[in-house]
Amino acid sequence: MRIGSVEFEKRGRVAWVTLDEPGKLNALSEGICEGIAGSLARIDDDDEIRVGILTGGGEKSFCAGGDISGFPTRPAEARAFIARILPLLQAPERCRKPIIAAVNGIAYGGGFELAIACDFVIASDRARFAVPEIHLGLLPGFALVRLHDIVGRPKAKELSMMGEPIDAAEACRLGIALKVVPHEALLAEAGAFAEKLASRPRVAVEVAKSFYNRGLGGDEMRYAIDAFPYMLLTDDVTEGFEAFRQKRKPDFK
Repeated sequence: MRIGSVEFEKRGRVAWVTLDEPGKLNALSEGICEGIAGSLARIDDDDEIRVGILTGGGEKSFCAGGDISGFPTRPAEARAFIARILPLLQAPERCRKPIIAAVNGIAYGGGFELAIACDFVIASDRARFAVPEIHLGLLPGFALVRLHDIVGRPKAKELSMMGEPIDAAEACRLGIALKVVPHEALLAEAGAFAEKLASRPRVAVEVAKSFYNRGLGGDEMRYAIDAFPYMLLTDDVTEGFEAFRQKRKPDFK
């Protein structure tokens, strides 16, 4: 079944959700966003489904993040954009069923944030993770309020302020990924983990997720929505976007 630009497949008690715009590195297009929201809602509503797996189509990318070419450049538009995209990135957290991210390639920006919103990340040894928004004069929205709880404040600051990618082994060491597996074995490993999880008592698993995720999405999410647009008023953002389009290193003042 196709939902937007996402392939949705139900295999017994496990639902497979595959982002399917590999030519665009599965970036967060309108079709991908529609597919993620629709697929997670379907998982939530179907009592036969115990676990969801989220992965990327193609060999290169789990999800490359936002589409820079269509990014809003005015504060009011940016606030509306971030207010719309944050709930989407948070959707794996809000789903009452556990969601596994099978990260098969690059997970940058919004793709990284989508992965860490899942309950478990199983990474291919080819996976790469980054929040590179700083290179545009910006900061990540969702990761800014989640990442420090996973990796600690100093490392979260480094990842956000430097914007440099880390490999799968480092992501596992930091607690971002649960484990790293050979690329060719990724889907089999994710499927086996999902089946084992699906065999556990459904209510107990759902309550465990609800308990561990309690308190997420409060005032800090509202702060991210309100603060993000003001960065667009800086000259550095203009320079960051121009440098990206011209494929050169930005010269921030």
